[in-house]
Amino acid sequence: MRANLVAALALALAAFALLLIAGLILARLAAARRSQRNLAHALDQRAQQSAALAAAGTAARSGDALSNTAGKASKANHPTGLKALLEQFAHTGIRWLDTPFGRQLVADEDRRMLEQCGFVDTRARGLFLVARVGGAIVLPLLCGTLASGHLDRQRYVAAVVCALIVGFMVPKLFIQRRASARRRSVIDELPMLVDLLRLLQGVGLSIDQSLQVMVGDFRGVLPVLSSELEIAQRQFATGRTREQSLQRLASSYGNEDLRAIVRLLIQVDRHGGAVQEPLKQFGERLRESRRAMLRERIGRLAVKMTGVMIVTLLPALLIVTAGPGVLAVTHSLKSMQR
Repeated sequence: MRANLVAALALALAAFALLLIAGLILARLAAARRSQRNLAHALDQRAQQSAALAAAGTAARSGDALSNTAGKASKANHPTGLKALLEQFAHTGIRWLDTPFGRQLVADEDRRMLEQCGFVDTRARGLFLVARVGGAIVLPLLCGTLASGHLDRQRYVAAVVCALIVGFMVPKLFIQRRASARRRSVIDELPMLVDLLRLLQGVGLSIDQSLQVMVGDFRGVLPVLSSELEIAQRQFATGRTREQSLQRLASSYGNEDLRAIVRLLIQVDRHGGAVQEPLKQFGERLRESRRAMLRERIGRLAVKMTGVMIVTLLPALLIVTAGPGVLAVTHSLKSMQR
């Protein structure tokens, strides 16, 4: 009996020690994630401040008054009204992000879709979390207030539950639609990006100068990729390496062609070399794959149009071609009955 008691105590102490070790590991992982998030937030703020300082310097060189810049800076540092409320919501969401509740509401899939939408800072993730919580609270209250006294208890509960689900899922559906649209835009803009990069490299510009030109002058033809390159350039200006600044662009959209372009840019930035011929071959391959994709779409469209024609044109064709014969047979039968 004593041996069994000693063994049970030993097992309990071992389990307690394992729990302590697991708790320490989890606390260290949480601290590492928190420090990484704080570092990313600080780098994003530094990039925004550098962009604001660059804009202020441009305004000063064009003859604007320094007092206007100071007023804008003070307004940016001390937001008021709706902007202050949004900032407060964003900070609240940022504090919830690393909690178990926040990780359930903003999962890795949601963070990846936010990055695909162009929302790369922690402020956007905090606002997304607050939007999901607010939608899950406000919409059921509104629906319950409007449906009160008009529905019985069972339908009232069902309406409130449906409003809760809809309010919780609306922000995610919004970012899903935006992310899918941006993924399609990336596929459409890749051949133009390769051609512009080959042209700019052919005239003797460096990688940094080429990216700056595409960000500044070709935003109309590359709306998605130019914004992504602008984010990468801001991160590169704040101290990150070229590989670190372009890594998010390579991994966010899940596009193998975009990954290949990013790897080529990193190699050229690191080792140098002529890239006109590889870019030309890569552009030709992209155009060929785009033609194949268009042929596939045309084939699917032809199949769909066959069904539409059967439903819409076939009845009219039967009426036109077989209608006179049917009428003649009908008249003949009527005359025979008479």
